[in-house]
Amino acid sequence: MPFTASWRTLLEECDALAADATLITPLTETRFRITDVQEHRIVIEFGDSGDSQPLQREQFETLAERITDAGGTFELERLPADAEPYAAVLSLHPRYEINDQAGTLTETEEPTTSQLIKGTSVQSANEQADAAGRTEPDLEVYADMLLLIDALERHDPTALEECGTPVLINLYTLLSDVQRNAGDLRQAVREVLLGRLHHDQPVHGQYGSVQRTSRRNRSLKDDEEVISVLGNAGISRERLLTVDREKVDEALEVTELAESEVYEIDKSEYVRKADVDEERKETRLQGLKDQLALSDDPDAEDLRQEVDDLEQRIEELTEFKPGTEVSSRL
Repeated sequence: MPFTASWRTLLEECDALAADATLITPLTETRFRITDVQEHRIVIEFGDSGDSQPLQREQFETLAERITDAGGTFELERLPADAEPYAAVLSLHPRYEINDQAGTLTETEEPTTSQLIKGTSVQSANEQADAAGRTEPDLEVYADMLLLIDALERHDPTALEECGTPVLINLYTLLSDVQRNAGDLRQAVREVLLGRLHHDQPVHGQYGSVQRTSRRNRSLKDDEEVISVLGNAGISRERLLTVDREKVDEALEVTELAESEVYEIDKSEYVRKADVDEERKETRLQGLKDQLALSDDPDAEDLRQEVDDLEQRIEELTEFKPGTEVSSRL
């Protein structure tokens, strides 16, 4: 089918949207809305920044061709960093569908759903998304972070010299617990990501980006085996009486031996943090605090009460009790 017909259908779908209808990009979950529909482009505005971006017809056509060339299913991670809105808008077309779980954009024979968030505004869309997906995870790091957040809100971390010793002890303990438990969770997330990252190019999320890379690890083989190999190459046993990396590396420099003859070498895959969007993180955190402070929803009031109760429990648990006072209660 010529793209002209698909383009006309897409323009009609965009025209039919409510003025404040919100869409979301499939990978970074960035919210935006369509502000203008023109003959050769669609203009969008991002909800967080208010920045506008024109989406050109020829770019939509290129994306459609890529989907066709890929057999009807295109992997979203192959999108350029700034091309996510094209995929989200194209999903408004009844013959294109985004599968968030599979990370694909597919051309179908039957009408499909889109990346449109049901709601009347960006604010209501955010609130609906939070209400639908916000649960309390059964993770140690979650509880530790709540306690740490409470402590940081009650004590100024930029003026540590002014904090009492019990306060510093509490902060240090909580920071250590969060670091340890967050590390365990980070490793679990990394293992899942390794199965989804298939190249060395950065893959972007809302708060930053990661990429798959590899590191090379070396460990010496058995001492006698190393001494024997180097002895056959003219290196005396006395010179390697105690085998360590420095001596072995010096010996390798004056021989033609391969590194693998004295080192056990293996490669492991890992995920390396490539970038962090600090501004977006700060905006999101501020929005969460403002939403809780201004919300009249009964659930928000319950949450505020839970925070107050938590603060009271923390004060009771962390308050310093002199030995004489403790003894008097026994």
